[in-house]
Amino acid sequence: MSESKPPSEQWESIQNSVAEIRTQTAKVIVGQEKVVEEMLVSLLCKGHCLLTGVPGLAKTLLVSTLGTILGLKFQRIQFTPDLMPTDIVGSEILQTGDGAGRGFEFVPGPIFANLILADEVNRTPPKTQAALLEAMQEKQVTVAGQTRNLDEPFIVFATQNPIEHEGTYPLPEAQLDRFFFNVMIDYPTIEEEEEVIRRTTGRSTDSADPILDAAGVIALQDATLDVPLPDNVVKYILQTVHKSRPNTAAASDFVNNYVDYGAGPRASQCLARAARALALLRGRSTASVEEVRDVALPILRHRVIPNYNATGEGVSVENVISELLKD
Repeated sequence: MSESKPPSEQWESIQNSVAEIRTQTAKVIVGQEKVVEEMLVSLLCKGHCLLTGVPGLAKTLLVSTLGTILGLKFQRIQFTPDLMPTDIVGSEILQTGDGAGRGFEFVPGPIFANLILADEVNRTPPKTQAALLEAMQEKQVTVAGQTRNLDEPFIVFATQNPIEHEGTYPLPEAQLDRFFFNVMIDYPTIEEEEEVIRRTTGRSTDSADPILDAAGVIALQDATLDVPLPDNVVKYILQTVHKSRPNTAAASDFVNNYVDYGAGPRASQCLARAARALALLRGRSTASVEEVRDVALPILRHRVIPNYNATGEGVSVENVISELLKD
């Protein structure tokens, strides 16, 4: 892997693309700059993203707009209690056309796209969740004994509703770990909500224009790997992750009291990749500790598991991560 910054011409082109992505996104999405930035980081790192927020916060619009801007094939899958694995990956259908004789033909499911919106992923049973998660992990599906690869880039943005629990099947921690980011989407400010009203309740609404294609997205993903990661940043990542593990030499009394399970090695890898991507998005030639701190929350939120003491005393996982980031 290269540890040198891309050539100046390529670097300028990358920064122009990033600026145009932000401009096009702002034409449709009001506010949510932090969420958009985190989604772009996830995309550049080839990582899947879990979006958590109450209904009406434009989660679906965010993902579909990003797909349009990046020129990617977009598919939305609405997860329901009766959704079957074959509804996601596809199935073989018996064809009985004249002349050709009978035979099975594979009909691909909606998973065969570049950008997938898995809407309300916690509403479907574990068997169907597993079909999606296998595709996320392996970037391939197996139907009737035949393995079929998914096209690159392949990114899943899954949403879940935090306020409804009846009839849902929460993702276990081991499955949550397959998501690169766990992004929380909050309510807009009153000024942002006023702008939403003005933009969306008239006769016309703005739309985003495509500025890239699949090859362009892959080029950005490759460029992310070339952003240098200094030794001091690697050490900071390792220290932060190791401090999250209770009953170890690096753990503080706070962690020992309130954490059940700390983050594993995958968290260290994700922090390194995300720091590179965020530095690229910000036009910085080298990743720094600042980028690590800025991506720590969505990476560690679903990988650090508070214990019963934390629940009883109102200590949230966000409180724990803030403690980990203290110097």
